[in-house]
Amino acid sequence: MGHSQAGKKLTHDRIVSIAARRFREHGIDGLSINDLMKEAGLTHGGFYKHFESREQLVAEALAAAFAGYDSPERASPVTLEALVAEYLSPTHRDAIGFGCAVSALVNDVGRVQGEARDLYTSKLRSNVDQIAALLVADKESDSKRRDAIVAFSTMVGALGLARAVSDSDLSSEILEVARESLLHTLSAK
Repeated sequence: MGHSQAGKKLTHDRIVSIAARRFREHGIDGLSINDLMKEAGLTHGGFYKHFESREQLVAEALAAAFAGYDSPERASPVTLEALVAEYLSPTHRDAIGFGCAVSALVNDVGRVQGEARDLYTSKLRSNVDQIAALLVADKESDSKRRDAIVAFSTMVGALGLARAVSDSDLSSEILEVARESLLHTLSAK
């Protein structure tokens, strides 16, 4: 790869990284191409040197957000308790730009079509499978899958609500109650 191609790839990757963070913080429609390119230190016109369309950017940014949240540098919880505790933590709640894109973009992705929605669907399936694998080994796989869907839906919903309220005590209470309820329910099954 030549110097200019290497530079173009670095710039492209920087734009995608910024978009991945900003989409989680502001939503897919909450970030303009102009603002994105300005933050990347580029002009609006340079966008089309890197992307054929906004939809391509959204798909690439979503893929980058998923990859970043699952990166090897990030310690992946190996128990259900650790996963639930990490997901429903004040740290995760407060780091929306670096947290789970499934939760951050749940409403936005429901309004898009194409590759971004397919990527989101694939990631959701993967998360459900990860949770199911952490559930009690002697359960039937259908039952584990159902419990995993309920658990992940609860986690995404609780995290979203905890981020949405203006009362910090209520926000913390939502996280704590959801965490305790999930662990109690899943360990009792």
